Amino acid sequence: MASPNPRKRAALSAKAIADAASWYCAFILVALVLLSIFRESSLILTDDHHRVIGFKGNHLFSRPCDEIYVVGEGETLHTISDKCGDPFIVENNPHIQDPDDVFPGLLIKITPQKSI
Repeated sequence: MASPNPRKRAALSAKAIADAASWYCAFILVALVLLSIFRESSLILTDDHHRVIGFKGNHLFSRPCDEIYVVGEGETLHTISDKCGDPFIVENNPHIQDPDDVFPGLLIKITPQKSI
């Protein structure tokens, strides 16, 4: 019996190494994705109705009410008004035609009322 060609053996060996390396990378990638999903879900704070109210750690917990405010997911004009102390959001933002039509990313002007 003739022994296999050394080039052929080297090619088969390289293919086996490449195959093993690709499976290893795929396994690591799946593990990282799963880890990030579980880690992210443990950082989210929710209220009794399972609504997101903030994040732990260096993430968003209580957003400041700057003069220009970007509406976040699940926020309403009422919650923003309570949070920022501005009862006149609709009056100060003429681009808001319908107070019920507020969406994430909407820019609104906030003018907090000073307490006496």
